[in-house]
Amino acid sequence: MATNYEKEEDDEAFRKATKKYEEIVSRLPHGRHWMTDQLDLHQYKGYWLASSTLKGVIFIHDLFTTQSTDIFLATSPKTGTTWFRALIFTTMNRSRYEFSSHPLLNTGPHDCFPLLDSYISQNESISNLKTSPSPRLFSTHLPYDLFPKSITDSSCRFVYVCRNAKDVLVSKWFFMNKLRSKDLPRLSLEEAFELFCEGISHDGPFWDHVLGYWRTSLESPEKILFLKYEEMKREPVVHLKRLAEFLGQPFSAQEESEGVVREIIKLCSFKNLSNLEVNQNSAQNFSNQLIVDNRFFFRKGEVGDWKNHLTSEMIKCLDQITEEKLHGSGLTFHV
Repeated sequence: MATNYEKEEDDEAFRKATKKYEEIVSRLPHGRHWMTDQLDLHQYKGYWLASSTLKGVIFIHDLFTTQSTDIFLATSPKTGTTWFRALIFTTMNRSRYEFSSHPLLNTGPHDCFPLLDSYISQNESISNLKTSPSPRLFSTHLPYDLFPKSITDSSCRFVYVCRNAKDVLVSKWFFMNKLRSKDLPRLSLEEAFELFCEGISHDGPFWDHVLGYWRTSLESPEKILFLKYEEMKREPVVHLKRLAEFLGQPFSAQEESEGVVREIIKLCSFKNLSNLEVNQNSAQNFSNQLIVDNRFFFRKGEVGDWKNHLTSEMIKCLDQITEEKLHGSGLTFHV
């Protein structure tokens, strides 16, 4: 419990960070927001960020105190964040909860695993973070380059999930249209495609986001575990075991023989999570600005759905950009 003095200190730090954000955002270039059609994306240090995300960056730099045991799930939007939230939370807490009465059945992945980018910019969150039990689990869409050295130089760990750019585009297009006001026309796929290719996309350009984590994972594999959505879908047992080992919670031979790995995969499956009452009829409140129905986070969860939506010209263009951006990095996508 924070003392009155500590509360006053937190409030003052919050006010200063808010003022700093307002000064910075007023000077930045603006780009079109997929959800509103307004120029509400801001170009900051090479990346396009929504206002709430940019505010989160400032607050993380000025107010967040990392702990050596912190675990970050980092993703570009629409690359499997909800699924991996569930997988990591369940893996880390498997000795704490029974599968039959697991928190995921009633609260959903987002409530178990906060999005730090939004959470940190809520005033009450500062003191809450100080008293959160270890290890703390945070989700983030921030590019690696935008984290302060207090985090990147610490011994905390990142799990990064990437996904084929074509599926990311299609998933993001569907998602943003669900969030658009009914007073606005749908964002066309052609418009989304142009914005995505230009890099004017939440936390984009997409390829720069991926490469930032990829290159760091090669330099510091103990710091970042780089996973591909498609590989996790194809061999979930193999990659969940990799994930658990990286997080310092490897599955024992007894756990494997008792089917714990497969039980986690089953609990966290798209079919199971998407049909839960909490994910059908509850919602998330992001920074008191945006309310998103949980069901919007579940569409198909498939690999290769882009084939049903993109034209041959779009496919050729995205493949060419991906090849050019990733050339020489050693990173490839096989779908």
